[in-house]
Amino acid sequence: MKTSNSKISLVLGSHAHVPYGADSTEFEHVYASVLRPFLTSLYRYPRIQAVFHYSGVLLHWIERTHHELFMLIEDMVTRKQVEMLGGGFYEPILPIIPPQDKIGQMELLTTYIRRQFGRRPLGCWVPEYAWEQGLVSSLASCGMGFTFLGERQFAQAGAPVDVPCICEDQGKLITVFPVSQSLEASLAKKSVSALLEDFSRARMKSMRAQGETGDTVVSIFPGKAVSDGEGSLDQAWNRFFEELSLCENFVETVSPGKLFKRLKGLRKVYIPDSVGDKESVPARRFIIEQPEAGRLYSKMIFTNMLVSHVRGDKSRRDSAYEELWKAQGSALFCRTGKRGLHDNTLRSAAYGAILGAERITRESGKFEPSLLCFDFDLDGETEWLFHEAKLNCYVKSRGGRIFELDYLPKIWNYLDTGGDRAAFIDRLLPAGTKAESLETGTCSATEGARFCGNEHYELGDIDKVRRKLRLVLQKNSPVGGRQPDTPFGFMEIEKKIALRKDAVTVRYSLANRGTEKADLCFSPEIDLSLPGETDAFTRFYACKSGEADRLLSGSAFPSGAPASGTVLTVDGVKIHDIKNEVQLTLSANKSFDGRVLPVFVSVDDGGDSGKLFQAFCVMPLFHVSVAAGKTWDTELTLRFSH
Repeated sequence: MKTSNSKISLVLGSHAHVPYGADSTEFEHVYASVLRPFLTSLYRYPRIQAVFHYSGVLLHWIERTHHELFMLIEDMVTRKQVEMLGGGFYEPILPIIPPQDKIGQMELLTTYIRRQFGRRPLGCWVPEYAWEQGLVSSLASCGMGFTFLGERQFAQAGAPVDVPCICEDQGKLITVFPVSQSLEASLAKKSVSALLEDFSRARMKSMRAQGETGDTVVSIFPGKAVSDGEGSLDQAWNRFFEELSLCENFVETVSPGKLFKRLKGLRKVYIPDSVGDKESVPARRFIIEQPEAGRLYSKMIFTNMLVSHVRGDKSRRDSAYEELWKAQGSALFCRTGKRGLHDNTLRSAAYGAILGAERITRESGKFEPSLLCFDFDLDGETEWLFHEAKLNCYVKSRGGRIFELDYLPKIWNYLDTGGDRAAFIDRLLPAGTKAESLETGTCSATEGARFCGNEHYELGDIDKVRRKLRLVLQKNSPVGGRQPDTPFGFMEIEKKIALRKDAVTVRYSLANRGTEKADLCFSPEIDLSLPGETDAFTRFYACKSGEADRLLSGSAFPSGAPASGTVLTVDGVKIHDIKNEVQLTLSANKSFDGRVLPVFVSVDDGGDSGKLFQAFCVMPLFHVSVAAGKTWDTELTLRFSH
């Protein structure tokens, strides 16, 4: 590699992103703790070159909310102190999104940067350093000449971690700069001048030992500067830039765009599929290991297919794509925790964007209800997809479960519940089971219980006549009338799922194929995604014929109060979704007992531990007595209104 001088070439960068769907407090936190201190301090040192990557979501927010900071960025770009990086507008995990979405998202941010700052970006940012070699052709097709990846990924490729390289795919090339993550981590503990001086000595010693010539390129995107523990963030960054300016005799800050144009003789390498964080896993593995990420990904791919089939109306298709792109943010496909997949606010915003895209694809007044057989979740097995004007209802053979339930008037997925949760997951429990003892999950702790959520139901019939959409699923006992070693294995379950306008109806038939009368309890678990656990968001009411509806609790149902969400001998449960102004009513043709519980997930994000609300679990409990050779029936309806 040859460059024009013998100093260390330092590419100093700043990167920040706030996920689509985050509330204003998170944006303000990033502004106050990351953006303003760094940018205002850098502005005082015009000789220091830098490169910025801020996602389109964040840039648009800065433009609207803190225009003074936006103008400061514009000024630094105009005086050629700062270069802007492109990338996906909504910070997507690039390897897993369709090719047209990669290009569309990148062109959207490129257009925004060119319009606002007067210069087209020459390079781009790869979110989370999520890399596959096939990205090269997509990035190059968007006019990108260079990008950045972590030093760990260079080491995996067997390449030097302080020298840029080139990658190739389908005849396209891109230059990749290594980012020194070890130096970034050290900057929070040690001054930049001391770090760079130590680095320079070590590098010169290595070059002499190996007979190398030429320059070293170091790229850093520091998140924080070393502090004396008493000063402000502004003081820490001022000290950082002051020390950096005093290192001019052996360090030169450079624009990566200029450096890219003059670099010669770079080594071509293959960088394996990877992400920058050693604690993370590649996105394709993540969406397999995390059920909720997998469902969100499947919905994104399915909706992309719907959008691509819009014909004759380019404006409508483009609008649908832009809505869909909002759901592709990296936070949901690479990490869990408070700013990732477990944040139900981010998930609901993503589903809202996807459903908004789907709604755009439907021509006004021309929608015809349908029931499709389609491998929705890309697991090699068929799912059944109901589509009505107001409701989508998706059913899986495993457990005969409903795993997605979209209410389109409010663009809300009521089964965005986190984890492997769903609606109408069947459980057979011992006779005498009390409602207050019901818990969410597999009921494995209950002796003599049968959990049907992982059993496969067979298709019995599909009825699509006269706008009636009905699916019949059967869970039969094997020959001999009993499933060996299975509690209540002599019971056959048939469930008929029907969708009509604003309601889902599930009719159950439990057939006793044994030789004796069976006494048991039947509890179909229904998990529902609701905006929050307190009465500011959600309220539950017990309904009984001839009586006024009774509020179950004035707020969340705490785990320490097991009876607070218990109902006895009721005909239904009403759920008021206050945020969306929707009423859900779960009713049955037989009286039941039941339990309502909130579902939380424990998180630990860098020491910031706690519990995040995910959903509510509604568990009706029916007491069943059925003679040998006979059946017991009940019908449950979940109705939506607003």
